[in-house]
Amino acid sequence: MRTWPAPPMPGLPITGPSVRVFDTATRTVVTTEPEGPARLYVCGITPYDATHLGHAATYVAFDLLHRAWRNAGHDVVYVQNVTDVDDPLLERADRDGIDWQELAERETELFRQDMTALRVLPPDHYVGVVEAIPLVVAEIELLEAAGATYRVDGDVYYSVAADTAFGGVSQMLRDEMEHLFPQRGGDPDREGKKDPLDALLWRAERPGEPAWPSPFGRGRPGWHIECSAIAMNHLGPGFDVQGGGSDLIFPHHEMSAGHTQATRPGCAFARAYVHTGMVAYDGEKMSKSLGNLVFVSRLRESGVDPMAIRLALLGGHYRDDREWTDDQVADAGDTLAQWRGVLGGLTAAPATEAAAQVLAALADDLDAPGALRAVQAWVDATLADPDAATDPTAPALMRDVLDAALGLAL
Repeated sequence: MRTWPAPPMPGLPITGPSVRVFDTATRTVVTTEPEGPARLYVCGITPYDATHLGHAATYVAFDLLHRAWRNAGHDVVYVQNVTDVDDPLLERADRDGIDWQELAERETELFRQDMTALRVLPPDHYVGVVEAIPLVVAEIELLEAAGATYRVDGDVYYSVAADTAFGGVSQMLRDEMEHLFPQRGGDPDREGKKDPLDALLWRAERPGEPAWPSPFGRGRPGWHIECSAIAMNHLGPGFDVQGGGSDLIFPHHEMSAGHTQATRPGCAFARAYVHTGMVAYDGEKMSKSLGNLVFVSRLRESGVDPMAIRLALLGGHYRDDREWTDDQVADAGDTLAQWRGVLGGLTAAPATEAAAQVLAALADDLDAPGALRAVQAWVDATLADPDAATDPTAPALMRDVLDAALGLAL
């Protein structure tokens, strides 16, 4: 699948520190220690609607990780999927009287445009589920050979008992898992299942639904096996970070890990699991089902500077649940105007320390608010004493740091 164009990323005269992130599985902040290129997998969109600010907050957060690794001297191999065949997509296409493939491509293209506008570095491998079906089939065959599958009326299920580490990603109690499972695509009450939490691997063909041939009969993949198969093909086990929104911790990331670990004993799916908080609007989590979405594309169409959108998203820590308000973009626009004024000057306050503070903040669990405070302190110092702001190299250095570390092109 085609990705989006990469924005230029300036090189910096200083190197960032080693990058630390909060690992959901251990509930601690851990230092990432890539062996060779840093390997990152982030779960992508199901393209049945436009990119809202909840999506954008997640992809901007992992863009900070991508940039922090690169500024620390690492190459990065970044993989992201697109769930371009799934129940919500098929249901929306049927509702709107549009071909499901046309809908998927239309919304994926809009996502590409939004990511380009927000200057998110693209993945090296942008993989649609439809093109990855051979990978999914091969992964299910491995699970079948390991005795980790069974069938219910032609559908193939994964037995959670096959992974001795099941529960290690989410650290949830069984009661909490059983509560969340049906809310997030699971079918705990299906007759014939061995365990209510067992996950669908392959859905046998139903009338009117797309289907592909496989050794298990015609059908299509379940949700969790898709990411497992794509990640293993492009990154291999034990990659550095599995990322996504906090609503993916269970069941999606738990199951994806289990699918891999059941067939590769002793190998962890990922070294760390990093999750972003939810974005709310009008007091409720931003979601398609509630209809309280703020779309990136509509903000752009209304004339909002994409850098103001990005700056507003950077104002909250990636792990925190947060409330989006309509005045955040306006406030970000005012800040950008002030920063652009300083960056456009011939001299400014010395910036070497501020630049180092920005890189250090982002290396410390992607602390974007801390990085922004360092930039603002430098701007304030320049404006407070113009006569002392005599470093002609400072504006260019800070402009490059804002770009390379925070993705803000000013």
